Amino acid sequence: MTTTEPIEKTLYAHEHAPRLPLAEHLPEFYRAMIRLETAAAKDIDPTLYHLIKLRASQINRCAFCVDMHSKDMLAEGETIERIVQLSAWEESRHFYTERELAALALTESVTVLTDGFVPDEVYARAAEQFDETELARVIAAIVTINAWNRIGVTTRMTPGHYTPRPA
Repeated sequence: MTTTEPIEKTLYAHEHAPRLPLAEHLPEFYRAMIRLETAAAKDIDPTLYHLIKLRASQINRCAFCVDMHSKDMLAEGETIERIVQLSAWEESRHFYTERELAALALTESVTVLTDGFVPDEVYARAAEQFDETELARVIAAIVTINAWNRIGVTTRMTPGHYTPRPA
């Protein structure tokens, strides 16, 4: 095969099917999650919100959410560099503001909870960058996307079919 020949679709792995259409079986729960998302998104900087959602989704390996949030960010004008570098944000600090870096560190700590708690220095850094109401919004965003990620990976939502809404 030469580099000018198209890659045949059959060379790709089989696309898995979702396990369970949760929204169909528990519509009240799903509507509650939508309300939670709406409340978490209220009055938070949209760029920061997208960074939090994408980073948590990367950590949680929620392919559906990574697909969705990457596409949403691109549709809203985010740069490719900031999206691509997000998985290595600690070594790519110059792509992000100090507020974004503090929120990303908090996102990682809340999402992973390896030590069973959020380290004081991570929380203090975030508290230096955000007033208490802003910090509450950041925490709400982190908690909400982690809930969505757990739904996505458990029900095995399939990535690749999401299309962002027109702005």
